[in-house]
Amino acid sequence: MGRMKTSAGILLFRGEPENLEVLLAHPGGPFWARKDAGAWSVPKGEYDAETEDARSAAVREFEEELGSPVPVGEWIDLGTVTQSRAKTVRAFAVRGDFDPSTAVSNEVEMQWPPTSGRRMVFPEVDRVEWCDSESARLRILVGQRPLLDALDRHLRGA
Repeated sequence: MGRMKTSAGILLFRGEPENLEVLLAHPGGPFWARKDAGAWSVPKGEYDAETEDARSAAVREFEEELGSPVPVGEWIDLGTVTQSRAKTVRAFAVRGDFDPSTAVSNEVEMQWPPTSGRRMVFPEVDRVEWCDSESARLRILVGQRPLLDALDRHLRGA
C-alpha cells in the first residue's frame, strides 16, 4: 500500500450547540454530481507535512476552494481523523460567517470518463452550504463525522 495522504481543512461554524450550523463543501466533477448523503466535506486539501504545517495548509485550501480568506476568529484544533484507508484529515474549526453564494472554487483537471484518455476541467467544489447538525451528519463523509463530534464536545465544554 502507498503512503497515506494527509489533508488539512477548516470547519467553519456559527451558532451554539443547540442551533449550530457548519459550512460544508460538495466536490465538483461528474463522479460526485448525483451524490449527496455522505459526499460533502470540510473544505480541505492535501499537504506535505515536511514542507508545510497543517494550519497553513488549511488556510490555503479554504482560500482555494471558496475563493475567500478564512474569517477572523478563534481556532479550535479538532485533531486528526482517518477519512479512508488512504487519507487522514487534520481539521480546525473557526467560528465565523460566510455567504455561500460568493464561493468561487479553483479548478482541477482529470481524466473523464476513466480510462478514456480525455482530460476535462471541473471546479474542485461545486456547492457550499450551511448545514444544521442533523443535516451535516447525513451529508458529511463518514470518515469526517468525528470532526462534528469533536466540535460539539468543545462547544459544550466536555
